[in-house]
Amino acid sequence: MANSWVNSAERIGADLHLELTGPGGRRAALIRALREAVRSGRLAPGTRLPPYRSLAADLGVARNTVADAYAELVAEGWLTARQGSGTRVAMGVPPMPFRQWGSAEPLRPPARVPKKAPPRARGPRHDLTQGTPDASAFPRTAWLASYRRALQQAPSEVFGPGDPAGRPELREALTEYLARARGVRTEPGRIVVCSGFAHALRLLFGGGVLRGPLAVEAYGLGFHREVLAGAGVRTVPLPLDEHGARVDRLGRERAVLLTPAHQFPTGGPLHPARRAAVIDWARARDGLVLEDDYDGEFRYDRKPVGAVQGLDPERVIHIGSVSKSLSPAVRLGWMVLPEGYVDAVVAAKGEREAWASVLDQLCLADFIASGSYDRHVRRMRQRYRSRRDRLVTALAEHAPHIEATGVAAGLHAVLRLPPGTEASAVKAAAWQGIALDGLAAFRHPGTDMPVGDGLVVGYATPSEHAYGPALEALCGALPPP
Repeated sequence: MANSWVNSAERIGADLHLELTGPGGRRAALIRALREAVRSGRLAPGTRLPPYRSLAADLGVARNTVADAYAELVAEGWLTARQGSGTRVAMGVPPMPFRQWGSAEPLRPPARVPKKAPPRARGPRHDLTQGTPDASAFPRTAWLASYRRALQQAPSEVFGPGDPAGRPELREALTEYLARARGVRTEPGRIVVCSGFAHALRLLFGGGVLRGPLAVEAYGLGFHREVLAGAGVRTVPLPLDEHGARVDRLGRERAVLLTPAHQFPTGGPLHPARRAAVIDWARARDGLVLEDDYDGEFRYDRKPVGAVQGLDPERVIHIGSVSKSLSPAVRLGWMVLPEGYVDAVVAAKGEREAWASVLDQLCLADFIASGSYDRHVRRMRQRYRSRRDRLVTALAEHAPHIEATGVAAGLHAVLRLPPGTEASAVKAAAWQGIALDGLAAFRHPGTDMPVGDGLVVGYATPSEHAYGPALEALCGALPPP
């Protein structure tokens, strides 16, 4: 194989003369040296580079240094990396002009080439971001049937000002459903309809119902932290481990926000002992637990994990929505409140319902009461479990050194990466046209508690026909062993 590395030590020393000198450390020097080798033609297009372990040993540098340099050059387009064919010099990278040895022909500068406009930024070809369901699977027929029934049966008062607490039909349907599916203990008068989780936070804190500081998990959605910061709330991060949030580290805060059904983004339910412990803390402190019922409906390899609210309805505000189970386009959510907070939340919403469409509330109420919601969730649970299994199988076949965690429930997995490779893996994924996030994107800025390097891969978002190509591209972007 003329373009393959048979003896990396000989070729590096005799052919390429890679010298790791200059500013920026060994990684920057290696990137410069490889770029120069490609530019000068010493590395021809298609040339296969040595495994990063071999090159690291030859150069006397850390393996992560070589892996990170390869990933950086893949992201820039100098190299390509595909499972089974290794890392190669990209085709179409022109070498610098050179004069043949012994030729009397002087080296002439290349002909002037007009500058090309910078390439336009293109959107990702594969969307593996977390937090959104498969939009193509929205149950249009069943939803339309519920909408028609709701509209035909609606009393005339529906078309006037709305009750800020929400339509009684929806609150009654939610009372039955949440008790049956999530173990929530409530009644219609203690449910307030909102337009989603972020709206609930704005009502609770921006409306003056609750005040900070608020304890939160050390890893979570930055958008929620921004909403809280906009309401003047200081958030205090709680460390995480394999059993969920370390609720034993709660301090003087009077409220804590948790994702106990499936910790976001690391995965896994809050341990039963910690569920009991956080309720004991709330009783002792006269505090509150805000329960984000994230991914509560989607579990695959474990029994359903009931809501923490069922342990003490007077100490937990249970917050849910249909943004993941149905669609984020249906702007409906709910708060199940302790009795003493209902009037304050309704007052914060105002005298007229200005957020959640009353007609959509009636439609969702019918959708739940008719059994269509249960059927849709069961169908999507099977589909997402199949996608989860395909992801795990693809990793086992093409990247067995990468472990997927947090896969017993939810709509995403965390791919655990070798230390120091997360940033380069995110760049390599972007070069492959994949939209996803690294774990670091969800870290609370006030915590120094690392949970390791990883990619947060959402397997629910792509349509069925797009999922296979997305997995293939993902495997091609992962760091080598």
